[in-house]
Amino acid sequence: MAYVSREGMINPPMNPATDPGSSTTRAARRQLLLLGVGAVGAFVVLLLVLGWLGRHTGGGNVAGDAIDVAGAAISLAYQFEPPQLDSTRATDVYSSYVLGHVMEGLLRADEHGAIIPGVADRWDIRPDGATFHLRDDAVWSDGKPVTAHDFVFAWRKVVDPANASEYAFIMYPLKNAEAINTGKLPLEALGARADSDQVLEIEFERPIAFFDKLTAFKTFYPVREDFYVSRNGRYGADVADLLYNGPFKLTQWIHGASFRFEKNHDYWDKDTIRLERIDHPYITADTTAILNLYKDGQVAMAGQSIGLESDQLDEALVQRWQINRFNEGSVWYIDFNHRDERVSRNFNLRKAMQLAIDTGELVNQVIKLPGYIPGSSLFPAWVKGKQDLFRQEYPPLVIKQNLAEARRHLELAKQELGITEWPPLSFLITDNPLNGRIAEYLQGEYKENLGLDIRIDRQIFRQRLAKMTSGEFDLVLAGWSPDFDDPLTYGDLYASWNLNNRGRYANPEVDRAVRQAMDSLDPQVRMDAFGTIQRVLIEDAAQVALYERGQVFVSDKRLKGVVRRVVGTDPDFTYAYVSEE
Repeated sequence: MAYVSREGMINPPMNPATDPGSSTTRAARRQLLLLGVGAVGAFVVLLLVLGWLGRHTGGGNVAGDAIDVAGAAISLAYQFEPPQLDSTRATDVYSSYVLGHVMEGLLRADEHGAIIPGVADRWDIRPDGATFHLRDDAVWSDGKPVTAHDFVFAWRKVVDPANASEYAFIMYPLKNAEAINTGKLPLEALGARADSDQVLEIEFERPIAFFDKLTAFKTFYPVREDFYVSRNGRYGADVADLLYNGPFKLTQWIHGASFRFEKNHDYWDKDTIRLERIDHPYITADTTAILNLYKDGQVAMAGQSIGLESDQLDEALVQRWQINRFNEGSVWYIDFNHRDERVSRNFNLRKAMQLAIDTGELVNQVIKLPGYIPGSSLFPAWVKGKQDLFRQEYPPLVIKQNLAEARRHLELAKQELGITEWPPLSFLITDNPLNGRIAEYLQGEYKENLGLDIRIDRQIFRQRLAKMTSGEFDLVLAGWSPDFDDPLTYGDLYASWNLNNRGRYANPEVDRAVRQAMDSLDPQVRMDAFGTIQRVLIEDAAQVALYERGQVFVSDKRLKGVVRRVVGTDPDFTYAYVSEE
């Protein structure tokens, strides 16, 4: 779930006055929004295009303690507290970042994105199943071996209805997983068994074209049963409530304030790990504060989570810091609540909102950051099709701003809902400066163009996830980054059974196409199914595509080997090191 070509970093596989309705006020409001984001200017964009940025080196104040070359240690700021470190229940990128450093699955991704051995040192994948042979030197952080039984227990926990894992659907390729998850079969019926401590045998419900890629994903990590039970419902809640089998261990965690990774010297591939410690002494959503920490030499990177703001990029240029670009592969959109009690379930309201905004203006005049592009589909531009990029083979329906048509759909919605005046619509967002600016822009556009009253509900990241899950929103500014390198990682998001479909959208045609993509090994059949999903979601205005996100960030020139990924743990410090050279 994840997310520039530059020195020491790896390319991703991409290869995002009183009358508010008066025209005078609208013009003033727009100018304030457009001018208030900082003057990056055409010069900066040109430099980025020409590749000038990223070749300039320099960092924060070297008198700070962000880099300890002798101790092989770095310090970083992190934006949000990881909400869930139980791998059987984790759903978000911030938890995935932590889990990706302290845990390891059967297989893993190397620095180039290739799937390589992890806990398993050899494997065989067949149309009807797979066999994984576990290495005998993979151990937990208490010294006990990692066994096939640990994978069987974890995977059963994922599909256990009582566990309410939002990622249970990702196990559905395993025999009986869906039937177990829907309460029709017992846990013991899952098509995963330990033939011995070192041999894991898997049966498939149907042939699957990308199972090796799935096994590197966090939901497929092992969990040891005796330790899990001993935590009495607190597994993953604190440092002492986790066992680690990955390259690092979580050794300190002051909730809401800081956490620390230290090298796991019991890790089977410990000689590959060159950092001894990764400190995260600051957890803050304040991007300006993070940049100031970088400027003072207190952290080794800034902007690596969501990118620099435009005015921060100006500062980086002035300071001549090492500036890096990264297209992270995520798509961002307005998601609607389709539950029966919400007016946002109405097609004509959604269609009106889809037609009432100009995503080009949003990206180019409000966000104004390199790497962002206007959204047009749930499937981002980098996703591969059968022979070319998916959107080259299946161009999405083009949606252009059309206010007359938008207002026509809004009147139809009023008639269908039997209302004469629209109630306020709640717009749920994560509380950070860029999201706030985007939400305020959309709030103004919907007020001016449709007369809708949008109430922005700003929440910290963890609380936004909780409110999305419980359905406490009409609209939400949501994003999705890939879990594995296949179009299905986007294509199944709006399947009716997928609990990450937090607006509870349900469409039989989408469900049938998702099943086709899941069940077939024929590339043409699968791509046709994804084309159907893309078409239906746009025609039905299931979401309003806004942008695909890029990042501009700064890093200390002494920090090298950091891997940025579209798919998998991002950023990944497994191969990172520090050097004065």
